[in-house]
Amino acid sequence: MLRYGRLLGIFTFVLFALSCRQLVAQGVQAPGAVCKPVSLRTQELGCWIMADDPIGPFTKSPMFWHLDEYATPAAADADKGPHSTIVESLGRVWLMTIEDEKWRPVHGNRVSEIGPLAIVVGEKYSTQYMEAIFTPGMTAPAHIHSGPEAWYTLAGETCLETSDGHTQVGRAGGPPVIVPMGLSMHLTATGKEQRRSLVLILHKSSEPVTTMVHDWTPKGLCNNTN
Repeated sequence: MLRYGRLLGIFTFVLFALSCRQLVAQGVQAPGAVCKPVSLRTQELGCWIMADDPIGPFTKSPMFWHLDEYATPAAADADKGPHSTIVESLGRVWLMTIEDEKWRPVHGNRVSEIGPLAIVVGEKYSTQYMEAIFTPGMTAPAHIHSGPEAWYTLAGETCLETSDGHTQVGRAGGPPVIVPMGLSMHLTATGKEQRRSLVLILHKSSEPVTTMVHDWTPKGLCNNTN
C-alpha cells in the first residue's frame, strides 16, 4: 500500500510537470499567471510587465490611452504628466498617458490614441503596461481584469474571444482591441507573423489586476481566423 502511494505521488507530479510545460509552450509563464515582470525576463517570447503605476482617481469617464514616441527617455520625461508612464519597449521610447480624448503632449510623435475606456469615476486606478511577443498558435488562458484592457499591435495579429460571445482581431495598422471590465477573455496569436503588441490594463488599484477564470469555457471562435 505504501509503495502504491509513492507511485501515485510520482505519477501526479509527472502530470503536473507536463501540464506546466504545456502552459509555457502556450505563452503562459507560470500556472495562475498570464504575465511576468520584465525583471524576470529570460527570453523574448511571452508577456512581460514593463510598468505598473498608480495614477489615482479620475473625475470623468471615459478616458483614452495616448501613445507618443520620443528619441530618448529624457525627452519623454519633459512631457510626462501625473497620468503618464515612460516605457522602453520593442526598440522604442514611449510616453503612455491616460487622459481625455483631446489631450496632446507638447513634444513627441503621436502614434495613436485608443479608447474610449470606461472607468468608475472616483475609483483609484493603476496602469499596467506590458510587452507581448507571441508566435502564431500561442495562447493565454481564460482570465478577467479589474478594469478595461487595450492593445496596440505593431506586428502580427491576435484573436480575442470574450464571454459575451464576440471576437476581436488586433492587427498591425488595424483598429485597436478594447475589452471592457467584466468580460472574461481568451486570446490566440493567429496569422503567420510573430505578434508584437503593447498592452494596457487600466485596473482598479484595490483589486487584483488579473484573475484566472474557471467558470467559463471559450467556444474556440478564434480557430477559424487562421
